[in-house]
Amino acid sequence: MKKSLIIDAANEKIIFKIIDNDKIYTNDYENSRKNFDKFAVLLFNFLNKKITSFDKIDKVLVNLGPGKYSSIRTSISTLKAINLIYKFKIYGFSSKDVVKYDYSRVLELLKKGKLIKNLIKPLYLS
Repeated sequence: MKKSLIIDAANEKIIFKIIDNDKIYTNDYENSRKNFDKFAVLLFNFLNKKITSFDKIDKVLVNLGPGKYSSIRTSISTLKAINLIYKFKIYGFSSKDVVKYDYSRVLELLKKGKLIKNLIKPLYLS
């Protein structure tokens, strides 16, 4: 069974969340220049700690904003680069679909086919 990965770097924290059937694994980091400079390292370390890798990931859901410019650009560009190798499906969601780091609405939208697939149009805060 393939797994889904949620990446949200639009707000005060960088959130990585793996959904594997009924199991959910989450890690968060301070959304700082230091952490988004090493974003890919944090992401791969998170996957390694959860004993998984991108070849076991079917879908990646990424927050398109509105939110912090540098963080959103970093998360999207890192995903696009990794996707060149692993060929997973990328879906975008909005910050308004998340309440207090609860992604259940995002997962509902995915099941209903309401998330944007492979069309990445970030919304930055002014």
